[in-house]
Amino acid sequence: MAALAAVAVLVVAMVTGGGGAVAAVVTSKKPVIYIFGDSMSDVGNNNYLILSLAKSDYPWYGIDYETGFPTGRFTNGRTIGDIMAAKFGVPPPPPFLSLYMTDDEVLGGVNFASGGAGLLNETGIYFVQYLSFDNQISSFEEIKNAMIAKIGKKAAEEVVNGAIFQVGLGSNDYINNFLRPFMADGIVYTHEEFIGLLMDTMDRQLTRLYDLGARNVWFSGLAPLGCIPSQRVLSDDGGCLDDVNAYAVQFNAAARNLLERLNAKLPGASMSLADCYSVVMELIEHPQKYGFKTSQTSCCDVDTTVGGLCLPTAQLCDDRTAFVFWDAYHTSDAANQVIADRLYADMVSAGAVQGNGNSTAAAASTPAPRVVVGGGASPSTHAAPPPKP
Repeated sequence: MAALAAVAVLVVAMVTGGGGAVAAVVTSKKPVIYIFGDSMSDVGNNNYLILSLAKSDYPWYGIDYETGFPTGRFTNGRTIGDIMAAKFGVPPPPPFLSLYMTDDEVLGGVNFASGGAGLLNETGIYFVQYLSFDNQISSFEEIKNAMIAKIGKKAAEEVVNGAIFQVGLGSNDYINNFLRPFMADGIVYTHEEFIGLLMDTMDRQLTRLYDLGARNVWFSGLAPLGCIPSQRVLSDDGGCLDDVNAYAVQFNAAARNLLERLNAKLPGASMSLADCYSVVMELIEHPQKYGFKTSQTSCCDVDTTVGGLCLPTAQLCDDRTAFVFWDAYHTSDAANQVIADRLYADMVSAGAVQGNGNSTAAAASTPAPRVVVGGGASPSTHAAPPPKP
C-alpha cells in the first residue's frame, strides 16, 4: 500500500441501533480501516500462530475466494469486513502478523482479528494460541509506533484520529466460554454478573483504544447466537435457543448504553453499535427472500461434529449460494454479501456516506472475488505463510 495523502475529506457515519448516526471524518482520499475481531473477521492472523488450534488453512475454506485457496478466513469466500472495505473503495486490510513494522503497509489499514478471540482474555483458552482483544489493541499500538517512526507523531495521529475502527467481538465470550459447561465463567458468574464483567472489560479496552487515538468506532452487536447451527443442534426440535438469543439481546443493549456513556465522557469520541442482530435474524427467518434455500443447517453438514468446521473430508452442499451458514458457526460468502449490503444501505439511507461520494463509486468499480457454485471442486493445497520476525 502506498503512503496516505491527505487530499480529500470523506465523511462516514456509523449507524446506531436506534437509527441515529455518529459522524466520522476521515482525512484521506480513501478511509483507513482497522479491524478487530474473532473468526468472523480473521483474514489470516491465526495462520502465523504455530500452536493455534483455531485455524482454517485447509480446504474447503477459501474455495470461493479470488484465488480459490485457503487464506485463513473462516468462510468459503469473503468476510463482511472484506466486502465493506470494497464498498469504501479500499482493499481488505491485511493481517497484522503478515506485516513487517518497517513496511509502508503499516501506513494503511490493518486487520488484527483472530479466530477464537473474545473480549475476555480467558475466552478461547482451549485454542491454545490466539490474539485476545487486549492483544489486538497492543498490536495496534505497535502499528501506531511504526507509523510515528515513518511519518512523525502529528501525521500518524491525524491518520489514526480519522480512521474507521471496526470491532466485532463478544460471540466467543458466550459460545466458547460462558455457555461451555467446563469453563469457569459460566459457573462462577450469573448472567447479570457476566454482562457486568464484559461491559467493564469493554469500557477499559475501548478507553485504551481512544487513548491511542481511536475516535470513530463501529462496534458490531451480537447476532442471534441461539440460531447458529452449532446451537440449534442442542435444542429438542432443531429450533433456535431462545435463552441464548436473549443473552445476545441483553448484551447488545448493555453495549449500546456503554458506547453512549463513552461518547459523553471522551471528547471527540464517536462510538456506535451496528444492529447486526436484526440483519442476521431477517436472513435466518426469511432466507428465501434473499435467494437462500436454508438457514437452519450448514453447507458442509458439520452441525453435530466436534469443532463444527468444514474439514477436507466434509461433503459440501451442491450450491453454496443457497446456504446462509457455511459451517456450524460462520456465515457463507453469499450471506456475508447480503449482511454487508444491508449494513451499508442503512448507512446510506441515514445520510451516513457524504462528501464526494467516492466510496460508492469505488465500490461499484471494485470487482468481487469469483464465486463458484457447486461442491465438486478438488481440495486445494496451501503453503503456510512465513512467520513474521
